[in-house]
Amino acid sequence: MIISKGRILIIDDDAAHLDSTRGILEAEGYEVATHQRAFGATNIVRDLEPDLVLLDVNMPGLSGENLFDIFRANERTRDVPVIFYSSNDEDALRASVARLGAHGYISKGDPSNLRTRLARYMRQLRPGA
Repeated sequence: MIISKGRILIIDDDAAHLDSTRGILEAEGYEVATHQRAFGATNIVRDLEPDLVLLDVNMPGLSGENLFDIFRANERTRDVPVIFYSSNDEDALRASVARLGAHGYISKGDPSNLRTRLARYMRQLRPGA
């Protein structure tokens, strides 16, 4: 029996990035679901009840920051921890996290950084798991 390190939902408009991030996280023992657009994401978060959402900040139609606001306004999704996941400048990501109240951020592009930071966030969210 394989024990999952946690359930992660990745929301990103880039299919190739979704696939590569899913592969990295599944190899680390996470249960991973993906969604390729902002629209419909609230229903998926509500139904899936992930331990954490990795949310791309730069998506067409509805930005990750705006989607985060929608999550917070919805009673059934407001408490789901959200990590902004972006290629944006780290100072801009830090500012977005502070302004909006997201759980944190991870910069795209470095698989080692993704593994390390996500593991740290998950330990904070699921101590003893």
